[in-house]
Amino acid sequence: MDRLKCPSFFKCRQKEKVTASSENFHVGENDENQERGNWSKKSDYLLSMVGYAVGLGNVWRFPYLTYTNGGGAFLIPYAIMLALAGLPLFFLECSLGQFASLGVGITMVLISIFVTIYYNVIIAYSLYYLFASFQSVLPWANCSSWADENCSRKPIVTGCNVSTGAGEMFMNISWVNNKNFTCLNGSQVFRPGQLPSEQYWDKVTLQRSSGMDETGVIVWYLALCLLLAWLIVGAALFKGIKSSGKSMNLRKSAPTSQQLRNGFIFGVVVYFTALFPYVVLLILLIRGATLEGASKGISYYIGAQSNFTKLREAEVWKDAATQIFYSLSVAWGGLVALSSYNKFNNNCYSDAIIVCLTNCLTSVFAGFAIFSILGHMAHISGKEVSQVVKSGFDLAFIAYPEALAQLPGGPFWSILFFFMLLTLGLDSQFASIETITTTIQDLFPKAMKRMRVPITLGCCLILFLLGLVCVTQAGIYWVHLIDHFCAGWGILIAAILEIAGIIWIYGGNRFIEDIEMMIGAKRWIFWLWWRACWFVITPILLSLLEKAILVWSLVKFHRPDYADIPYPDWGVALGWCMIIFCIIWIPIMAIIKLVQAEGNILQRIISCCRPASNWGPYLQKHRGERYRDMAEPAKETDHEIPTISGSRKPE
Repeated sequence: MDRLKCPSFFKCRQKEKVTASSENFHVGENDENQERGNWSKKSDYLLSMVGYAVGLGNVWRFPYLTYTNGGGAFLIPYAIMLALAGLPLFFLECSLGQFASLGVGITMVLISIFVTIYYNVIIAYSLYYLFASFQSVLPWANCSSWADENCSRKPIVTGCNVSTGAGEMFMNISWVNNKNFTCLNGSQVFRPGQLPSEQYWDKVTLQRSSGMDETGVIVWYLALCLLLAWLIVGAALFKGIKSSGKSMNLRKSAPTSQQLRNGFIFGVVVYFTALFPYVVLLILLIRGATLEGASKGISYYIGAQSNFTKLREAEVWKDAATQIFYSLSVAWGGLVALSSYNKFNNNCYSDAIIVCLTNCLTSVFAGFAIFSILGHMAHISGKEVSQVVKSGFDLAFIAYPEALAQLPGGPFWSILFFFMLLTLGLDSQFASIETITTTIQDLFPKAMKRMRVPITLGCCLILFLLGLVCVTQAGIYWVHLIDHFCAGWGILIAAILEIAGIIWIYGGNRFIEDIEMMIGAKRWIFWLWWRACWFVITPILLSLLEKAILVWSLVKFHRPDYADIPYPDWGVALGWCMIIFCIIWIPIMAIIKLVQAEGNILQRIISCCRPASNWGPYLQKHRGERYRDMAEPAKETDHEIPTISGSRKPE
């Protein structure tokens, strides 16, 4: 069988025989693949996959979606979407990467670039709040000098009825106070105040401007936090080591024997960043469970307040599918890249099950930790849980900090929480940046030979400079703009084309045979479910999801906004340009492939849809009879048309 072709100007990797030498100092003596290297231990791979999949969305989005979509009832569509869409795609990508060490597509890389720009800004926010928490009293615990007259944890009285000589009159509160009158009971008129944490977020952290049109100046302390975030990422990625018992070969960045072999990060760091969030969530859950009102918060989250009638609403199912899809990080390229360093006979099936279940259970577990403390916040403020629950930035940097500020020992809990956000963000960011730098080396192997360090640091520097616009006074608007446009349509389209290309063009049965070469032959009943999902259910479900989101966007269309401030026309146009720029490479590359092929249009299409001549297992010993005629890179020619058996017609 032949390998899927690269366009002629995107050279496929070389497979020259090399030995583990000083040039390949990340390849261990016991590695199965002495050219590319393998994971040191099974746990290294699993933890890196969990760290990549489990991110900020598990903490600040899933609990809110569960609450708003019926509580415990939401777990039913969530589990169904995991089985029908999430797990099949996850298993497919893990198998694909492990079988033949493929790179990622242009669309995936471009979307990853946009996302990593703003994702590190979120890490910078977490760093700022982490540093701000090292005080005896949290700075957002009270309305300080930075606050205005709207800062209050309680509703603000704007006016009331007073009794005067002329009778009962309604007066504004300033007049009442100046004249030393007393409001009549029950006559007060209130307006909502802004929490100290909300004003601290807007006025101190962001120094937020009035809109996207008003860029303002760079917020210097956020810029320094962003620089520190990129320094952490760069230091973790620029030069890894693989030493016995101390570090793990998390990611071999060099896909060819001509490039510098590079591990991802010291094992102790990765183990810490992968496991520490669970320790913090457990601590927060234990602390939250001891607080008054915690049971009320959990009841709203997934308990007695669950509303099963919500299951009749299409939006609930759309939210479940969307959350599963993005939570597992499928179609971003990272799963393929990380899996490509497994040993050939690794059981990628069990790995997919373990990682997917861990990711989803983490989301549910995080919800208990979040809602127990939000329930306490609602209790002491005399509000309903629905009045204090937030999502996204509002949960991470307003609602939860507000709740922590009211706990005894607030700074300690705040340090734990924001350090957890930092580690959650870094784990996901590591894999995204490594995917980008590896792609650069894939495309330009000669120019990038032995230049791993300057490439990685240069990439981090460029992305830092591009991210400076996100730490201006209008920065939060840019962050929301990129998140709104780039992290949605592009990934969904890439996933649909990925599964269609592998199952419907390459061949689902052929792909299953490839998987059996790795994990062993299985009975037909084992593949019955996977065939049903890959051939029919998952592609249709993704297509319906895309159409549902499109229809929903048209029916419920409103101009993107942040804090009720609408984006300008040029901002919306820029957002559409970003996503079009990412997606348009799919048809462009298809046209280029067709133009480079030979023959009439039908022959060209057939040629481009068949595997390339060097498609197959990386190592000779794994190719067996099915890939015995697999061409070496030196014999490969573009658009060579193979026969079904894998033999090739003479040129």
